[in-house]
Amino acid sequence: MSLTEAEKLKHAAAAKAVEFVRPGMRLGLGTGSTAKHFVALLGERVRGGLDVVGVPTSEATRVEAERHGVPLTTLDDTPALDLTVDGADEIAPDLSLIKGGGGALLREKIVASASARMIVIADDSKYVPVLGRFPLPIEVVRFGAVATRRAVEAVAKASGCPASALPRETREGHAFVTDEGHLILDAAFGRIPEPASLASRLAAIPGVVEHGLFIGLAHIAIIAGDDGVKIVERP
Repeated sequence: MSLTEAEKLKHAAAAKAVEFVRPGMRLGLGTGSTAKHFVALLGERVRGGLDVVGVPTSEATRVEAERHGVPLTTLDDTPALDLTVDGADEIAPDLSLIKGGGGALLREKIVASASARMIVIADDSKYVPVLGRFPLPIEVVRFGAVATRRAVEAVAKASGCPASALPRETREGHAFVTDEGHLILDAAFGRIPEPASLASRLAAIPGVVEHGLFIGLAHIAIIAGDDGVKIVERP
């Protein structure tokens, strides 16, 4: 099946990321449409004799990795990783990210934090001057979810970027539930002037398990556009 233009860009970014993989590496395997290309390309190299092991950041990625023959482990058995390759919903010039559009932000952040380096891959539509146009996913526990939602909205207002935090639903209209059994609120800020400050305030709310602001985790961004693939390193 032929790829759409958008998928071709994702594939190009993933192909460049595979060049960073070395024999013996312990890899974090991201979640989402762009990371899916990376897993497939990694599988081709594994079938060609590359010796690596991966930790998937979601059940969906675990299924994909197994389908492509990528050997897997867990963070319990392999708590220190060499490299994580993952996608992003938005990437700022300082490589701050918004992630979690696929609902795997908690596991993604745990895996990224356990890695010596993180490479984020995306098409150039995800590279933005200021974070916030993409709604920020916030993972919350079920108990007291309405109170937690109100606290999130209060923090947003106090941070100078008021937003409604809407419970995520499936296409069937049911509550979206993460792999860890939590709910997700999507907060449409429009613009986040101080991501690090907002991240700290959200993390301090009881009931918030994790949020999709990834600050200081990505080392390299591989951005694919019509004019080719460019590599952006964190300042």
